[in-house]
Amino acid sequence: MKKIIVLGSGCSKCTKTAEIIETMAKELGIVVSVSKETSPEVIMGYGVMSTPAVVVDGTVAHSGSIPHREKISEMLNKG
Repeated sequence: MKKIIVLGSGCSKCTKTAEIIETMAKELGIVVSVSKETSPEVIMGYGVMSTPAVVVDGTVAHSGSIPHREKISEMLNKG
């Protein structure tokens, strides 16, 4: 199971990012655990300066925008 954390303030873009990842994982038959993190201290701990950001299994995979479907597919299928 992939552990995915969406980093952000809880804004609509952050919420949308989490929803898209969950939907695509379901479509691809990939088991994921998606959580949201809004703590500025935790977000800064990942070195993220621009949200929404996506952390996959402890590594920042994307930041600064809602990732495109192709990027999400790549994140989900990696490893």
